[in-house]
Amino acid sequence: MPCWFLNAKRLIFGNRQLTASGANASISIPLGDHLPPAPRNVIEFSYLRGAQMNFKPSPRMPVILAAVVMYSFITAAQDQPPKITVHWDKVIRTSQTTPTLQVVVNPPLQRGTPVHDNAFKSLHDLGADYVRYVPWLPYPKLGVAELEPPQDGKTSWDFSAIDPMTIDFLDATKGHSVILNFSTIPQWMYKTDKPVTYPADPNQVTWTYEQGTELRDPSMKEVADYYARLISWYTKGGFTDEFGKRHVSRYHYSISHWEVLNEIDFEHHIDAETYTRLYDEVVTAMKNVQPNMKFVGLALAMPTDPHYFEYFLDHKNHKPGVPLDFISYHFYAVPSADERPEVEQFTYFDQADGFLKTVRYIESIRKRLSPETKTTIDELGVISADDTVQDQPGHVAKPIENSYWNLAGAMYAYIFGELTKIGIDVAGESQLVGFPTQFPSVSMVDWNNGKPNARYWVLKLLHDNFGAGDKLVEVEPAKPDNPYVYTIAFETRDGKKRVLLVNKRNRSFDVAIAGASGGQLDYVDQTTGFQPPATAKLISDTVGLAGYSVTVVTLP
Repeated sequence: MPCWFLNAKRLIFGNRQLTASGANASISIPLGDHLPPAPRNVIEFSYLRGAQMNFKPSPRMPVILAAVVMYSFITAAQDQPPKITVHWDKVIRTSQTTPTLQVVVNPPLQRGTPVHDNAFKSLHDLGADYVRYVPWLPYPKLGVAELEPPQDGKTSWDFSAIDPMTIDFLDATKGHSVILNFSTIPQWMYKTDKPVTYPADPNQVTWTYEQGTELRDPSMKEVADYYARLISWYTKGGFTDEFGKRHVSRYHYSISHWEVLNEIDFEHHIDAETYTRLYDEVVTAMKNVQPNMKFVGLALAMPTDPHYFEYFLDHKNHKPGVPLDFISYHFYAVPSADERPEVEQFTYFDQADGFLKTVRYIESIRKRLSPETKTTIDELGVISADDTVQDQPGHVAKPIENSYWNLAGAMYAYIFGELTKIGIDVAGESQLVGFPTQFPSVSMVDWNNGKPNARYWVLKLLHDNFGAGDKLVEVEPAKPDNPYVYTIAFETRDGKKRVLLVNKRNRSFDVAIAGASGGQLDYVDQTTGFQPPATAKLISDTVGLAGYSVTVVTLP
């Protein structure tokens, strides 16, 4: 009896019909009369979610044919996938981790662009808390409300370019907590040899606006008053300027959190002592406007110098009554310039593991000095090697492979899971929109049309299935162990039993989860691309993970 097996997925076997049943599908395959001279009759099938194939002969199939078929598949089945056992009755901790993102101000988010509507709809539909909003230094007119110093009885306060995006952000996140961070201090408040210029066009990028390391007002009151007026514009309907003139906005938004500056170790190179004094002055002035507002401090780019945390988290270094509600810091995996895409999977997860060691060390400092202070790691992502040279003259951004978005999403999902174990409060993916010249590799949407990519869909998958209040339960190490499949399990607030699986590699793996049969599978991988997470029903305990897959298994 002639038989063909091609790549363990193709089968021609006589004049019969075989029935294939798998973890997610049942397939009936009619077969040809004999081995064909050409491949036109070869039938190909794949078990997308790692289905375990069990072929059953039709009543007309000869016994010997059935024996040959069953022998072939029984032999293959002897190599069983790693088995994951979850101890649902053993609670490790209650999760306090919220998955979210940051939105950085840049021109594609302006009204009337192809990106605007889809991007803000995605932000609204996500429904996340603690979303961070950052008008940033490359676009002074989009992020600095007073670009010239007050003089001769006049000021330069101007929100005309700033308000549209800010209002759209506040409207899209209405009903949710937000973290605003107008991170750029007006440059004229710093001492420089000559005035610093900025583009007249709000959409023109500049990397030279922030200069100097010493404020012209050593009391720091000038900076503090700037931020007090800024928050008044959005929460109190307006403010009175330096010369007593009233500026009316009619905005009365509720803004829950404010982060004081961004990446202070890079921007103006502010040391721990100076920053702590500045934080106190700004917080005191802003609390006079919004007494219930909570504040986030540090926002370090490279959280590797423990002195920042040792000094800032020590209450004796602050004025009486100044709150230390949150600290924040950032992490980006960055490959070397000569790494090929197929190598980057190793780099990203290795660097993520190094960062997680830093997180645990910072946590030991926080718990010792200020255990009531929460932590938001509000920039998590990958910056490509190409993005690190985007400011060089004549630079042309290189194309980004589609698989990259899945890899970066898988890394975020892995970090989210580990931050949940550690007890971090907020895990913020970076960022909603990036584009060529502005870190395209960190974007969560297509910068041509604003439609979400796989990084966004991974965040939404996590947000819709996990959150603060879930019970993290014990997972027995897989047998045999597979170090490339990350597993974490929760009993959610609504009583669901869910397992998060992250494939750290660009190749497929099967795993078996005890009790998963009859459950639901939701996943983002390279087959879903820029589309929402796919859903399937499990009819066995075996789950297949495509390369860089992020999968949620909900048990029946």
